[in-house]
Amino acid sequence: MPKPAVAHDFEDSLPLLAPPELKPGTWNRAARRLLAKMLGEFAYEEIIEPVPQPPGDRHTLLLDDGATLAFRAARGAYGSWRVHPDTIEIRERDAGTREGAAEDEAADADPGSLPFGDPLRFLVRAHRLLALDGATLGHLIRELSGTLAADARLDHTAVSAAHLADLGYAELEGHQTGHPWLVLNKGRLGFSATDTARWAPEARTPATLPWIAVSTEIAGYRGVPLLATPEHLYARELDAPTRESFAAALRARDLDPARYLYLPVHPWQWDEVVLPLFGPAVAQGAIVPLPTDGDVRLPQQSIRTFLNTSRPDRHTVKLPLAVLNTLVWRGLPTERTLAAPAVTAWVHGLRDGDPFLRDECGVILLGEVASVAVEHPLYDGLPEVPYQYKELLGAIWREPLTGRLAPGERARTLASLLHTDPEGRAFTAELVDRSGLGPAVWLQRLFAAMLPPLLHFLYRYGTVFSPHGENAIVVFDDHDIPVRLAIKDFVDDVNVSARPLPEHDSMPDDVREVLLTEPPAFLTQFIHSGLFVGVFRYLAPLCEEQLGVPENDFWSLVRAEILRHQARFPELKERYEIFDLLTPRIERLCLNRNRLHLDGYRDRPNRPHAAVHGTVPNPLHPS
Repeated sequence: MPKPAVAHDFEDSLPLLAPPELKPGTWNRAARRLLAKMLGEFAYEEIIEPVPQPPGDRHTLLLDDGATLAFRAARGAYGSWRVHPDTIEIRERDAGTREGAAEDEAADADPGSLPFGDPLRFLVRAHRLLALDGATLGHLIRELSGTLAADARLDHTAVSAAHLADLGYAELEGHQTGHPWLVLNKGRLGFSATDTARWAPEARTPATLPWIAVSTEIAGYRGVPLLATPEHLYARELDAPTRESFAAALRARDLDPARYLYLPVHPWQWDEVVLPLFGPAVAQGAIVPLPTDGDVRLPQQSIRTFLNTSRPDRHTVKLPLAVLNTLVWRGLPTERTLAAPAVTAWVHGLRDGDPFLRDECGVILLGEVASVAVEHPLYDGLPEVPYQYKELLGAIWREPLTGRLAPGERARTLASLLHTDPEGRAFTAELVDRSGLGPAVWLQRLFAAMLPPLLHFLYRYGTVFSPHGENAIVVFDDHDIPVRLAIKDFVDDVNVSARPLPEHDSMPDDVREVLLTEPPAFLTQFIHSGLFVGVFRYLAPLCEEQLGVPENDFWSLVRAEILRHQARFPELKERYEIFDLLTPRIERLCLNRNRLHLDGYRDRPNRPHAAVHGTVPNPLHPS
């Protein structure tokens, strides 16, 4: 009599494999570094208040259970903290000293102290100190775990600064470590481990993207004048055989291609969002899956943006992802997606009509020149529902760098200048050595390349970009000397003065309706917090350590460039007072406070913003 069939063991059918980066050495190094970042950024935002233990730079922190955390930290511009990872130690409450006597437990080489480098355990042991509620703590541990796993992957695959200096713009992006200020900068809530290994920028995995056709009854198209119709865009983005195959797929279902728009879709978004939430539209043929266009693309730091590596002359594409990363869900708001080309046309018009921006600065504005937004039949009509449900499906096409660089020029995101390789060598130090310039001269060239166009947009047009490390792109000559600036991400990160200016009279109504406005005193925060606090606050001590440029000299060079620009345009003197970058103190914007205290992980109908907590001294003030 035959034996009954026996089911295979689970292990036989699906082997369980741990990622190679999840090893003790790699994990522990990344964890200690992340804990130091957490302590430093939480102290900067005054979420925690470490107690100084003079003499020297030692500080202590009393945890919820009575244990004392001790570490060394240097203070810097804007009241910042730089905690040294290898100095973090913990002394347990029952280590033989008086309970709560934190000051007595801070002595160097205390035999009762042990090295400590676990940011996850720190959250657990300090959640009352951090004023975290239970729900926030639970989600925070998960997001921190995801960030730490991504850091371990980056460490496992890290290469030398010399190797990075030889990489192209698209490839270099996959080696960046994420937002330097936000502690939870790679949590990507919604992605599984497999999703992260496939789609995260540090995976550095090129991919082809599938496309979909969407009925014009639920989808809208916008483009700059040169791409005024969808046909203009598709003629540039899709080969003729691909366009015909798309049309044939629709005709095979008795659908009229003229009544559909084409757009790529992220495979994860198709599976997780489009099929579950747009099921009726798919069933009725309003959304039709199509094959890939065949172009190979590489995900960039923003995770939802893809550069075309097989056809670099084609547009970069930005797609919505229902993933919570950094402060927001990474979707594409319908209204702002449709407005993107109009915003681009207006900003391009300012530059093209201004000889200083156009000819002297040569600033590159990578415009969002075409877009498709797909409305959800229910969510888009409900203003009270969480904003993540109104950013579900669409695409934005952005101008590529290719064709905008002069012979010999190469581009790198500003974020890359903060990178340090496994041997501790700064990427910036590598570029300075290759340039042949003295460090202070190279920095002066960096500031001369970056600041004039940003300052001119602010002073002349009351308009600011958010020049953080991902949006600002430094263009170098063939000797790795900074020569000019490229900027991207207009519709999300361009703000204008709430105080009316004559230069705003040319602004079209559709642009005026979508751009955010801020009082002049706060408009300067986009340069302070986006560039000076968000990037230069970290670059300055790096230059002191590796280039021998004292931090005070660094900020003096920045201030000198601002004053040089103001002297260049004396007729704008009133604007320098309206948009004053040299005030004694500025408001302290806080990014981590938002997650811990302000919004947490709750749903809300509008996107969250940075919190404001007190003020900090401005290193650019004459004193």
